[in-house]
Amino acid sequence: MAEELIVAQGTKKEKYETIVPQIRAIIEGETDLVANLANICAALKEQFDYLWVGFYLVKGGELVVSAFQGPVACTRIRKRKGVCGTAWAERKTIIVPDVEKFPGHIACSSLSRSEIVLPIIRAKEVLGVLDVDSIGLADFDETDEKYLQQIIDLIKF
Repeated sequence: MAEELIVAQGTKKEKYETIVPQIRAIIEGETDLVANLANICAALKEQFDYLWVGFYLVKGGELVVSAFQGPVACTRIRKRKGVCGTAWAERKTIIVPDVEKFPGHIACSSLSRSEIVLPIIRAKEVLGVLDVDSIGLADFDETDEKYLQQIIDLIKF
């Protein structure tokens, strides 16, 4: 297990290529899901300094906030509500360049300007989502989707 991160400088791709192996090392051999989700959030927040990085897990027919880094979050999100609920319902990644233009956006923080949400799918079932918010407009793209999916694929449920 790593005890500190090497925070990379450079392009977004270079930053991900530095952080993904470190995340793998941090969670490798750890069986506690919440511990792993918490450390993933901390690593991504430290590397990219996003406003909010966190996980929502499906519980009782809703997304319930789990491990995260950033300001206080919405606790529960219904299916098809906001970006997270939509990514859950549609079973696909959603990249939102400007959250104010996303119909039904749930503003957990007024500072959030752009967002990416990736569903966590195991055995054809959505178990939760990874949600990342930024104070900058259009901060997320296919590079984020590619590497965040690699991180999601590391998580053992």
